[in-house]
Parts: sequence; C-alpha cells; structure tokens
Amino acid sequence: MERGVSRALVVLGALLALGLGVSAFILGGKFRTIGDNTQKIVVKGLAEKPIEADLAEWSVGIRVIDSDFGATLNALRQSRPELEVFLERHGFPASAREEGSEQVKPNMVDEYSEGHYRQVQQGYVGTQNIRVRSGDLQKIVTAHKEIIQLAAEGKPVVYASPDYLVRDLEAIKMSLIGAATENARQRAEEFAKVGKVRVGAMRSASQGAFYILPAHSDAGSDNYGGSYDKSTIAKKARVVVTIEYGIN
Repeated sequence: MERGVSRALVVLGALLALGLGVSAFILGGKFRTIGDNTQKIVVKGLAEKPIEADLAEWSVGIRVIDSDFGATLNALRQSRPELEVFLERHGFPASAREEGSEQVKPNMVDEYSEGHYRQVQQGYVGTQNIRVRSGDLQKIVTAHKEIIQLAAEGKPVVYASPDYLVRDLEAIKMSLIGAATENARQRAEEFAKVGKVRVGAMRSASQGAFYILPAHSDAGSDNYGGSYDKSTIAKKARVVVTIEYGIN
C-alpha cells in the first residue's frame, strides 16, 4: 500500500514538473514576443517652408433672367461683350480665358401658399461662365476688386473668389521629406534620452499628410489631416512623415 502511494506521488511530481516546464516555455515565448514588440519607437517628423502661389484661376460669368427662353438667351448674349471688354482691359486676352457653354433653364423659385412652400417657374435663367487663368497674380487681384463696380452698376455679372495655386507641388513635397525625416530622428533621440535607450536603424518610413497652408496659419504640428489652401498667395508647405526606429 505504501509502495503504491509512493509510486503515485512520484508520477504526480513528474507531471507537475513537466507542467511547470511547459508553462515556463510558453511564458518565456510571450515575454520574448513582448520584448520584441517594445524594441522600437514610432515617431512623426515635420518640416515646412514658405512658398508662394504662381498660378491663379478665377471664375466669372453672366447671369440673366427673362420671361421666355428666347428673350433670356438674347439677354445673355447681349450682356457678355461687356464682361469680355472688362477682362481685356485688365490684361486677360482670349487665350487666357476658357468660355463655358451657354445655358438657359427654367427659373424655379420658392412660393409660399396655403401654409407651405412649393417651387414654381418664373421665366428662365441664362448663365455662362468664363474661367480665367494667369500667372500674373496681381492682375487677378486687381480685376477681382474692380468687378464689384460692374455689379454695383447693375450689370448681370457673377464672380467667385480666385484660386491661388502652386504648380510644382511634387517638387516642393520632395524637398521637404529629407528635413522631415531628420526631424523625426531628433524626436526619437529625445524620447530615447528619457527612456535611457539608444535609437537604432530605421525599420520603416511612410509619408503622411502634405499641407499647403496660409502663410500665417496657426495650425498646430499635431494636426496631421492634410489640406490645400487656395485662398492666399503667400503660403507655407508642410510635410509629415511617420518613421519606425529600432531601439537598443
């Protein structure tokens, strides 16, 4: 009887030892995996520089309303030459203008009747847009200010705010990537000092957001959504990169 009990205890001890060994192996593997995952640092790098728009696009046009289709089309065609003269006077020849097609549609307005609104037709509306493109931005600025006078005189002109664009965005972006990468390395080094570790080799890198912002924008460097400001001539370009480094 005692011999049987002793044998059972020996077998139980062996099983417990085997179980502890397996557990130690499994836990050791998890710790190594956890350790591998923590031996890196991921940082964002930022670089920016001032730039200026070198192309402007401006949409202007004619909008008239008349009683029937023919009268509306005729009014549209009679009004257009005055706008063309205005553009010529401000230095925009036909080669700098792209004319849209003439359009005449029913003029629908909201009318309140019997406690609710409904749409009814009141004559026709005719429109034609002209897209102006120029590298002489000051001409666009001046014309945009002065077209208000045409509207004040009762001329049927419509106009939008100009778009101030940057033509060679890719070259600007590439010029900033190196500086943003260096900035990421500096940030990694600062984190490493606190953690008393050393930054190793770059493991991966990706370009994040690319911004064209107003020159005096106060958008914070942690805003990584990306944007393209077209409302200003003076701008700043900003690139964000995300880089993973090994640490030792």
